[in-house]
Amino acid sequence: MSDKLLVIHNNLEKLLDSKREAMPTNFNKTRFLQNCMTVLQDTKGIAQCDATSVARTMLKGAFLGLDFFNKECYAIIYNGSVQFQTDYKGEKKLAKKYSVRPVKDIYAKLVREGDDFQEEVTDGQQTISFAPKPFNDSEIVGAFAVVLFHDGGMTYEAMSSAEIEKTRKDYSKQANGQAWTKSKGEMYKKTVLRRLCKNIELDFDTIEQAMAFEDSSDFDMNKEPKPQQSSPLNPEPLIIEAEFTEVKEGEGDPDETQQE
Repeated sequence: MSDKLLVIHNNLEKLLDSKREAMPTNFNKTRFLQNCMTVLQDTKGIAQCDATSVARTMLKGAFLGLDFFNKECYAIIYNGSVQFQTDYKGEKKLAKKYSVRPVKDIYAKLVREGDDFQEEVTDGQQTISFAPKPFNDSEIVGAFAVVLFHDGGMTYEAMSSAEIEKTRKDYSKQANGQAWTKSKGEMYKKTVLRRLCKNIELDFDTIEQAMAFEDSSDFDMNKEPKPQQSSPLNPEPLIIEAEFTEVKEGEGDPDETQQE
């Protein structure tokens, strides 16, 4: 294990040096390397992964200025390859930093049974109100995300739990991975926040950053949805399910091994 980590460290350091111009301003290479190695030491299955693939995956976090150690992003093992995924915290950080329209605040909230969530459009102006029940541990019925701009504008997205679950089932790269099974609430928030970000114009400094951001999504919207179950009203599936193609090492996108 120690030999594998040394190889990964050396490969990652070479990549960071070769891609120096693509790094964010004030990027600290030494601290990034230290944090990466600390995280990888506790990543189950890393010893079976290709060292070059691991280094390339960690490089995506460097492009975006996200910290693996602070859980702004993750290195995730899937079918023997390591993949990259942002966390909810990382999504917020990127939206604030790279939005063309300056962002004052951006966040997502879960809506549970007993909470009061309302949407209204008055004179063409959209508004929402949310009054959560204190210490509410009831079933999650949905989630919403809001962005507040410095110019006073506001945009939001809301999704029911059924809509989020359908998106998870049809398009998630790993619908039954630990990110969903162990951190359902965080994945609900990330899902609605990522949809909100489609309405926020992000201007990344480099093509490497833009590509890393796209790779970090849990969803593959080009993936064919699963077919509907046969029933008297729907005797044959309307969609033929495509066989899942395994991602090559070093080019993968995420599943979860350790996420809150």
